[in-house]
Amino acid sequence: MSQLAPGSETVTKERVEERYEEGDEERFSHYVPKAKLTEAQVMGTPVVALCGKVWVPTRNPERFPVCPMCKEIWESLKSGKDKGKDR
Repeated sequence: MSQLAPGSETVTKERVEERYEEGDEERFSHYVPKAKLTEAQVMGTPVVALCGKVWVPTRNPERFPVCPMCKEIWESLKSGKDKGKDR
């Protein structure tokens, strides 16, 4: 049995394995208005994402990458707010 030097410690890194359900590899998290998302989660009604996807949200969006089209649209909307302002 090996002995550690005084003042030293063993560091253990844990790896979290992402588990996806069948078909999840083609899923993305999408941007929708927060009020609509809350309503959909409570009422089970469909929402429409910025990219046009319509679905009833049931999964944790943090498990999936952001939809590239939603992200592009969102960023263009954010940059549009700055247009016309003096800097």
